[in-house]
This record gives sequence, C-alpha cells and structure tokens, in this order.
Amino acid sequence: MASRSLRLLLLGCLGVLCYRKATGISIETDNKNVKAEEFKEAILSCKHKFSKGMSLRIEWKKIQSQGVSFVYYNGDFTGDLKDRAEMLNTGIRIRNVTRKDSGTYRCEISAKSEEGQRLGEATITLTVLVPPTTPVCEVPSSAMTGTVVELSCKETEGSPLSEYQWYKNGFPLLEKTGTGSARAANVTYTMNKKSGTLLFNTVTKNDTGEYFCEASNGIGLPQKCSVRRMQVDDLNVSGIIAAVVFVALVMALCGLGVFYAQKKGYFTKESSSQKKSNSQAMSEKDFKHTKSFVI
Repeated sequence: MASRSLRLLLLGCLGVLCYRKATGISIETDNKNVKAEEFKEAILSCKHKFSKGMSLRIEWKKIQSQGVSFVYYNGDFTGDLKDRAEMLNTGIRIRNVTRKDSGTYRCEISAKSEEGQRLGEATITLTVLVPPTTPVCEVPSSAMTGTVVELSCKETEGSPLSEYQWYKNGFPLLEKTGTGSARAANVTYTMNKKSGTLLFNTVTKNDTGEYFCEASNGIGLPQKCSVRRMQVDDLNVSGIIAAVVFVALVMALCGLGVFYAQKKGYFTKESSSQKKSNSQAMSEKDFKHTKSFVI
C-alpha cells in the first residue's frame, strides 16, 4: 500500500515538473491576411493575454522558401526593416512597404511564469498590392486572310496579377468562351483575359483595324499600350503569277544573252587576248634575265 502511494506521488511530481517546463498560450491576430498598397504602411498585429508583470520575449520572423530569417530579434529590427518598422505593443508597423515585403510572417512570444516557460505563436500573410505598368503589346502590321494570327499583351509588375482587355477601333472586344449562346457567329477571335492573348484562327478582312490592350488588377489606374494597326488583305494570286512570269522572262533573256555572246566568240577573243598579254609579259621577263646573265 505504501509503495503504491509512493508511486502515485512520484508520478504527480513528474507531471508537475513537465507542466512547468513549457505550456502553450493563445496568441491572436486581428488579421491573418494583411493587404497594403505599395509605399503605404502595413500593420501586423499579435496579441496575447499575459499579465503585465510577466517577462516576455518577443520575436518576429519571415518564412521564405530559402529558410526562416529574423525580422525582430533581441529588441531590435533587422535587415531592410531596421529603419522602416516599429513595435506596436507586440505587433509591428511597417512603413513604406515594397513588393519585397510580401510574404509570411510569424510572431513568437515566450514568457516565464510560476508554471514554467509558456510559448505561443501566430502567422500573418502580408500581400503588397502593386498597380500594373504599361503592358508590352505585339500586333502584326499585316496579315493574309485565312491565316492564323495571334496578338499578345503582357506586364509583369502588377500584384495581384493583371487581367487584360483588348480593344479594336476604340471599342472593347467581347470575351468568347466558345460554348453555348456566348459563341457569336461573327466573332473570329478568342480572347484570353488571363494570358493577354487575342487569337484569330482564320483572320478575315473585317478584322482590319487599330488594336490596343489594357492591363488592370484593381490597384491604381489601368495601363494600356500604344495603338497599332493590323491590315488584313486577300492573297494576290494574279500579282504572284505576274511576278513569277517576270522573273522567268528576265532569266530567259539573261540565258539568251550568254548564248549569243558565246556564239559570237566574245568569250574566246577575251581569252586569247589574255593569253597574248601573258606571253608578252613572259618574254619581257626572259629578256631581262638573259641581259643580266650576259653582263
């Protein structure tokens, strides 16, 4: 009986010791997904329910794909936040945020109490909103009817990602899904607002016009590229035939000219005159050599 009581006492002491080592605490945040426009401020909140007399240790870290780095450690900010951030109790305020500040942050708080070390953490995601820049558009200046033509539009600075709208002659083009009632009979293109492409599977003369693209993501003003004209023409078969006939005639005339020159012996005369000049040059060299030998 005594031994059983002793075992229970030892188990109780071990339980108390384990409990005193570390216990979890509740850490809260006002917003787990913070969004802030570029060059403005962002507040990452981190709240606890410790009593005021407790000794707290506060750390902020940024979680990245290449690892975890300290943001606030040992009572001071680190890195590029050193001169742009300040503590708000246990939360932080970041001034003049940039797109590099986007990411996942973790608030870690530890405190010593009579029960032992107490730990808690909260995770906050910061997304810095960036307006789009002027997109780069590629529009062919000319095309032949019946061919496949693709126009492209892209910008890479906006956050979140931009969507794209194409315009023809100042009017927005409709997005064709290709199914049901949305498929219009007179629509010869497919516009993808996510990728920014405008595809003509079989371009027609009616597609001739002035095109430009507009990028927008809900942040700031939409941005558009310069207007470019695309001219669609029918394939000029008669013109191609005429060009082929002209080239054939020129080649035939050249051939006749060469044949006539050979027949008249122009090439033979030229070769004989060259041989004569060469023989004269050789005789002069021989004479000079003989003369020097005699002397």
